[in-house]
Amino acid sequence: MGVTGTVDTTTRLVKLRKLLKNPENNVKAFVVPSEDQHFSEYPAHSDERRAFISGFNGSAGCAIITLGGAFLFTDGRYFLQASQQLDSNWKLMKQGLPDVPTWQEFLSKHLEQGTRIGIDPTLISAADAESLQMSLEPRNSELVSLQQNPVDIVWGKDRPIRPRNKVFPLDVKYAGETFQSKLGRLREEIQKKNAVASVVTLLDEVAWLFNLRGTDIDFNPVFFAYAVVTPTEALLFVNDVQVQDDVKALLGSDVQIRPYESFLSFLKQLTTSLGASNEKPMLLGDKTSLAVVEAIGEGNFVLVPSPVAAMKAIKNETEIEGFRQCHIRDGAALTRYFAWLEEQLSNGVELNESQAADKLEEFRSELDLFRGLSFTTISSTGPNAAIIHYSPDSADCAIVRKDQIYLCDSGGQYLDGTTDVTRTLHFGTPTDEEKRAFTRVLQGHISIDTAVFPTGTTGVDVFARRALWQEGWDYRHGTGHGVGHFLNVHEGPQGIGTRIGYNDTPLKAGMTLSNEPGYYADGRYGIRIESIVIVREAKTPNNFGNEYLCFEHVTMCPIQKKLIDFSLLNTQEKEWLDAYHAETLEKIGPLLRNDPRALQWLERECSPV
Repeated sequence: MGVTGTVDTTTRLVKLRKLLKNPENNVKAFVVPSEDQHFSEYPAHSDERRAFISGFNGSAGCAIITLGGAFLFTDGRYFLQASQQLDSNWKLMKQGLPDVPTWQEFLSKHLEQGTRIGIDPTLISAADAESLQMSLEPRNSELVSLQQNPVDIVWGKDRPIRPRNKVFPLDVKYAGETFQSKLGRLREEIQKKNAVASVVTLLDEVAWLFNLRGTDIDFNPVFFAYAVVTPTEALLFVNDVQVQDDVKALLGSDVQIRPYESFLSFLKQLTTSLGASNEKPMLLGDKTSLAVVEAIGEGNFVLVPSPVAAMKAIKNETEIEGFRQCHIRDGAALTRYFAWLEEQLSNGVELNESQAADKLEEFRSELDLFRGLSFTTISSTGPNAAIIHYSPDSADCAIVRKDQIYLCDSGGQYLDGTTDVTRTLHFGTPTDEEKRAFTRVLQGHISIDTAVFPTGTTGVDVFARRALWQEGWDYRHGTGHGVGHFLNVHEGPQGIGTRIGYNDTPLKAGMTLSNEPGYYADGRYGIRIESIVIVREAKTPNNFGNEYLCFEHVTMCPIQKKLIDFSLLNTQEKEWLDAYHAETLEKIGPLLRNDPRALQWLERECSPV
C-alpha cells in the first residue's frame, strides 16, 4: 500500500456514530478489523473497511470507533506510516510499546462498564470472539453482532464491487499432487479426529486444495470461495460466473459446485443431515468466523489448527523445484533492473521511486510463467526506506538519489512459485554508520541461512538479531514469514519471529520461509536483506536423540559489497558471501547472455571478497 497522505474522516465518523446510536444497533463502540470474511491479509478493495473509515491503508491494524473517540491499533511495521496517514480524529495506538494495550485489552479495560460493543460476525474469528466476550464479562460489557456492517452503509455507492473473476486450473505439473490426493489426505484427518466434515474458509486453502487459482485479490492468486469436505463428498461454494468449462472438466464428478451466497444456509442444513455433535463434530480452522460458528450451532463443531494449512505449508518436491527455478529467473530480472538503475543514475537521469518500480515490473513481465507481482513493490529511497511497508505513490513520491540508500522489496507470481526478495543498495558512497548497520543485518541474515537446529525447534529468531543487539539496534518485525506456492506471499502457520503463532509451529522439512532481518533509522534510511529459504533435513555427523534441520536458500541476487564493513565479518561469513555469489553467478549468468550490461554488473557484484 502506498503512503498517500491523510484523508479527512470527519464526515465518515459522524455518519458512523449516528448509525451506532440507532435503536436497531444501540452500541457505544464498533470494531473494524483489517480482514475480510475469509481473514485475508490483503483484502479486495471492496473489503478494505478499516482503510476507508480511518485513512490508514497498511495491511495490519484494527480500528475502534466509540461515540467519543477513534483509535487505530497497529504494530511496529506501521507506526511511521500510520502517523502520516491518520488525521486529527484518530489516536494511534502503538501496539507492542510499554503501557499500550492491544485492541482487545482496550475493549475490556478502557471502556466504561456495561458497554455494548458492535461487531460484524463475519469479520471476527469465533476464537477471538469467545476470548473477548470472556474478558468483557467482569465489566458487564458484551459483544453485539450487527445485522449489517455500518461501515458499508457509510461507504454506500462509492464502495467498489467485489470481483468475480475467472477461476483457472493449476496444472499438476506445477502443483505436484492431484486435488483428489489432497482430498484423500484431508479425509484421513477427518477420520483421525472422529469428525463428520471439514469446513475450509480461507481463500488460499481452498485454492490449494482444489489446484485452482484466481485473480479476485490483487497480487494473491485466489478467488472468493468456501469448501466443505465430508468422507464422501466435496463441495465448492463459488460464484457460478467464475467457473468455466476448464474448471468443471478438472473437478468432474469429484466436486459439487454450489453458489457462494448459499454457504451459511447450507451449513445449517448440513449440521442436521450429518448428525454433527460433540462426539462427531465438524472440523473448523482456528480462523473460522463467528458467523460460520453461529450457522453450525454450539456443540456441533471443534476449532482446530487448520489441517489444510498444515498440509499446504509442507511443499512437495515438485513445488520445491518450482521455487528454485522461479527464483533463478526472478534473480535475472532483478539483476537487469539494478544494472539498469545504476546506469541511469550514473548518467544523471532523474527517476522517482514509482518509475523505478515500473521498470522492475517490466523486466519481470518478460519472464516465462509470470502471472503478476506478489505484492506492491517497495521501491524506497533515503527516509522512505525507514517505512517498513512503504510503497511509492505514482502521483507523489521521492526521486531516487545516488547519495541515499535505496531499498527494494519486491516479488513475482509464477506458475511454478512465488518470490519475495529485498536488496538494499547505495549507488554513491555510503556512510560508516550505514555500512555498519548493513553489515550487522547481513550477519543476522547469514546466521539464519547457516543455522542447524533440531526438529521441533521454533525459536531461531534470535540468531538474526544477535549482531544487531551488540550495537543496541533491533527491528520491529518478524524475521521470516511463510511463503505460498503460486499463492499468498505471506503464508501461515510457519514463520520466524516472536509471535505466539510462530512459537506454536515447529519448523518442518519442506516449509518455505523468508529470511529478512533489517534495521530502520527513522527519517534517514532503512536496511533489509531478504531471501527465501526452504527447510531441509541436515546431514549432521551425529543425531543426539533427534533429527536436525537446516535452510536451503533459493533466492539468487547479489548482496552489495560496497555496503559491507568487512572488518566486522569473520572468516566463515566472508566464505559464505563468496560461496553465495559464486552460486548466484553460476545460475543467473547464463540467462543474461543477451544483456551485456546486466552480465557485467552481475560479474562485478559477484566477484570474490
